[in-house]
Amino acid sequence: MSAITTHILDTSRGEPASGIRMALDARAGSGAWDRVAEAVSGPDGRAVLLADGVKPGVYRITFETGAYLARRGDGGFFPEVPVVFEIRDPASHHHVPLLLSPFGYSTYRGT
Repeated sequence: MSAITTHILDTSRGEPASGIRMALDARAGSGAWDRVAEAVSGPDGRAVLLADGVKPGVYRITFETGAYLARRGDGGFFPEVPVVFEIRDPASHHHVPLLLSPFGYSTYRGT
C-alpha cells in the first residue's frame, strides 16, 4: 500500500512519544514547500501522514519536538526536527521513524 507513515520513540524513556505535532510538505518545482498533511502522534507514537496520493518527489516531515520535550520536563536542544527524503517508487510504503531524546535524534527508512 502506498503511504507515508511514522513512528516516534522517546529513547530516553523507552516508550512511544505521543502528542507530537508534525507536518508533511512536498517540494514544488520552484523549490518552495507545499503543505500536504498534518498529524499528531497517537498513544503508540504512530501517525499516518498520507494514506494515498503519494507521488514521486522530495518530501519533508517536520516534527515539533520542543513542545513534547517541554511537557515531559526534559527541555531539549532541538525544538523541531525536519526530515527530508525522496520518494522514487510511489507504489511502495514509506515509513519514516524518529528516535528522539532531549539532546539527539536519528531516523531511517523503516518498513
